[in-house]
Amino acid sequence: MLKKNNYSIVIQKPDVIIFDTDNTLYEYVPANKAAEKAVEIKVKNILGISSELYKKTYKQSKKEIKEQLGNTASSHSRLLYYQRFLEILGFKAQLLTALDLEQTFWRTFLANAPLLPGVVELLDYLLKNKIPIAIVTDLTSNIQMRKMTYFHLEETFDAFVTSEEVGADKPDKRNFELVLRKLGLSKNNVIWMVGDNPYTDIIGGKTIGAVTFQRVKTLSEIGEKEYKPDFVFTHFKDFNKFVKKCIN
Repeated sequence: MLKKNNYSIVIQKPDVIIFDTDNTLYEYVPANKAAEKAVEIKVKNILGISSELYKKTYKQSKKEIKEQLGNTASSHSRLLYYQRFLEILGFKAQLLTALDLEQTFWRTFLANAPLLPGVVELLDYLLKNKIPIAIVTDLTSNIQMRKMTYFHLEETFDAFVTSEEVGADKPDKRNFELVLRKLGLSKNNVIWMVGDNPYTDIIGGKTIGAVTFQRVKTLSEIGEKEYKPDFVFTHFKDFNKFVKKCIN
């Protein structure tokens, strides 16, 4: 399903298509759950911490780090979450343990994060038709680059921006302005923004005048009012058909 929400939009062939990463190119929640479960098991084995205490303490550590760092890339750092997790439990600086837990998290996460059906086909089509493509994503550069490498997309995109480069998470317009500068484009170009989050991706895309596309699993996820996307789709096969129609 691909639905048009904004009937005032006149669709033109894009000069660039910008993609979010997490929960757009792959399903974030299953990967995150599997990763957190793997860490929970490791914590129980090496520290003798119960599942209940792990979940309670991890939730607290995550909350404290986010409150401390605010709307920044490092506020998503699992390494910082686990460092604070160990501190709350009363351990001294257990740096190797914190690093080990982070590596366990991301190793498990990536193993459970396949690209959505149709993504590779779409990117290949855009490359063959010389349509510039870019990534604008939150989180730290190291982790997001690791994801692209794991997906075998490390040489696919024309530009890559993380919120770590900018110093603030989306929808801060600097993320989107930076990717345009890297591409040598401006707001006067025809820009498409594809993401899942009505706040970070749809609002963010609108800061540079992009035509916005929201990928959703259910209709209840569609942004409303100022968060309303221009188009909504559930499967990349439908978005791919739309792209091909606009480009051919």
